[in-house]
Amino acid sequence: MMSVQMEEKLNLKLLELLEGKQLSISGLSRELKARGIDEHRLVLTGYLRALRDLEILEETEVPPSKIYALPEKTTELLSEKGKESRSPELSDPEEVYSILKAQLLKINLDFRIPVGVYVVSRLFERPCFRRELKLIGITQKHLEQYLEKPGIVYEAQDTHLKKARADITKIEIPSDDPAYEMRENKEEVIRLANEVFAGLIKHRLDLEGLVAKSKQTTLLP
Repeated sequence: MMSVQMEEKLNLKLLELLEGKQLSISGLSRELKARGIDEHRLVLTGYLRALRDLEILEETEVPPSKIYALPEKTTELLSEKGKESRSPELSDPEEVYSILKAQLLKINLDFRIPVGVYVVSRLFERPCFRRELKLIGITQKHLEQYLEKPGIVYEAQDTHLKKARADITKIEIPSDDPAYEMRENKEEVIRLANEVFAGLIKHRLDLEGLVAKSKQTTLLP
């Protein structure tokens, strides 16, 4: 039986994953595993149905899958909670990474590393360090697995990083910390990165009365 603490953690993760999205049980299971929550599919299915019965989630039949999403009232509650937790200034130097992490969690796992590297590199006008990838939710294991295959992200030459490390004063970057750059800019990466930038702006600005209440969601497998 799932403990109360584990139920609360799973509940928060599910709400976080489904904010602005629709996901199947397989999609949710995959995303939860990426965050260190490895629940058996049958347990997860039962829990999702319980949340549906409590009207915390909406369930839609899309044969052969069942798709889960947040009802409008839950989305509005999360939006209000987010507004209450916002501060007018970034008092914690790592807060910007926390905001980026929350935005990246909405993106398919396969694109998170290139999008994360692209966003950090464009935002700070330098390569993205491994320490920063960790702050935005990229695990060492995930990074190593990604770099094993040819891709659009590559490790930057250390000769170019001394000045970049010296310029970073608000967080600690280890002297031997590698950094990463984009080999090329793919259209899909740029599109997803723009969504992250938009989310970052929305988090810092009060857009009440400007944003449509009925939002188009993204359906992932």
